[in-house]
Amino acid sequence: VVLVVAAAAGWFLVIAPKSGGEQGPKAGAVLPLDSQQINLAAGHYLRVGIALQLTDKAPAEVDGSKALDATIGVFSGLSIEQVTKSGNRDALKKKLLTEIEHRYPDEVMDLYLTEFVTQ
Repeated sequence: VVLVVAAAAGWFLVIAPKSGGEQGPKAGAVLPLDSQQINLAAGHYLRVGIALQLTDKAPAEVDGSKALDATIGVFSGLSIEQVTKSGNRDALKKKLLTEIEHRYPDEVMDLYLTEFVTQ
């Protein structure tokens, strides 16, 4: 009897799938946006393209203009060193994702850089 009780307790406490917990958003469609050219400092520029990973809660038609505006805001005026230095691209991508998630609550869960060219 003790062995059966211990096995049942182990199943419910350890092995059984957890239920009722907060589920994160599920991935929906990917929305690619047109690449844009952004002015950097000292006459340089960045051509960047992004695609938004939408959630399953996003409407069928999503206007990408808020994401493009956020992209301009994050990258404009930076030096070429700030956008090309190792590790900075990931940090800038995270900052951009935070801005975009703020503008599209419960609609965007990730973003992809589809083009990233500096000159």
